[in-house]
Amino acid sequence: MSQIVVVAVMAVGGAGGWYAWKEFGASGGVRAGRTGAVPPVVVDVMPVRSGTVTERIEAIGTSRAFESVVITARQTGNVAAINFTEGQRVRAGAVLIELEGRERRADIDQARAARDEVRQQLERARQLRATGAATEARVDQLEAQFRASEARLRAVESRYDDVRIVAPFEGRVGMRQVSLGALIQPGQNVTTLDDISRIRLDFNIPEIHLGRLREGLTVTARSAAFPDRAFTGQVTIVDTRVDPNSRSVRVSAVFANGDESLRPGMFLNVELGLIERPNAVLVAEEAIVAEATRHFVLVVRDNRVDRREVRLGQRQRGEVEIVQGLQAGEQVIVRGVQRVRPGLVVNPRPLQPNS
Repeated sequence: MSQIVVVAVMAVGGAGGWYAWKEFGASGGVRAGRTGAVPPVVVDVMPVRSGTVTERIEAIGTSRAFESVVITARQTGNVAAINFTEGQRVRAGAVLIELEGRERRADIDQARAARDEVRQQLERARQLRATGAATEARVDQLEAQFRASEARLRAVESRYDDVRIVAPFEGRVGMRQVSLGALIQPGQNVTTLDDISRIRLDFNIPEIHLGRLREGLTVTARSAAFPDRAFTGQVTIVDTRVDPNSRSVRVSAVFANGDESLRPGMFLNVELGLIERPNAVLVAEEAIVAEATRHFVLVVRDNRVDRREVRLGQRQRGEVEIVQGLQAGEQVIVRGVQRVRPGLVVNPRPLQPNS
């Protein structure tokens, strides 16, 4: 009985082997049903391209007004007029505050009258000197008195100028710190004045990049207050010293701010472009296969897969710079990487946009 079972098993195995040989063939290739071999795996490929890469570093910066000053009083007096509203934009030289000036005007009138009297005496003495009725010494004395009276008048007039508190440059005034009729003292804060038509942005860069920092480099800044907007400026100052504690150098950049979106004191994320490489080799990020610290791409050449180790450079949106291992124009697999292996014949298909 056992011999009959063994013979039956062998017969079934032989029939199965014959069927497998018929389906797969002597060459080992898998057939699609009874009509032929399974077609090569379809993969999406993209060409390696040449483009411009900017080496960038990131930092955090704080904005400040291009020009900023606290407006203060220069003399004691009562506020007679306030000629601005809070937040108003004013021109350079605009009178912001006027103090009570009656005493100052009286001093000017008195000094001017004294000067005019000395002038009349001097003119009379010069006429008398021509006839010998006045001495040269008397003329010299009156000329000295006239110069002194002129100096006193200028001094009194300059003190009267202090009655008017003016804007030293064009900008926007801040909160008012005084009220009409209030008595103010020299040095007392009146308001602030900021020129924010341009904004300065200060940030620190590690000292290892010092050799590549220079004026004119492009800076891109972003704020959480404007998530969909990027602000572009240029480096204007690189500090002459390196901070020994942080081992960084202070950098200042200037941004146009015509709509005054940026305000002093804002926190901004900064990207600083250091070096541009116009002929960099670029591939899509999806094409990179990472293994520990090494990186590879799958190159398609004559419809066959070649595994290539590469060295990466800068990353930018959706692309990676290849410093070594690829040349522009080669085709790399970006979709279907996990389904192929080196040496396999594939059917490459150009990657369609938005696919």
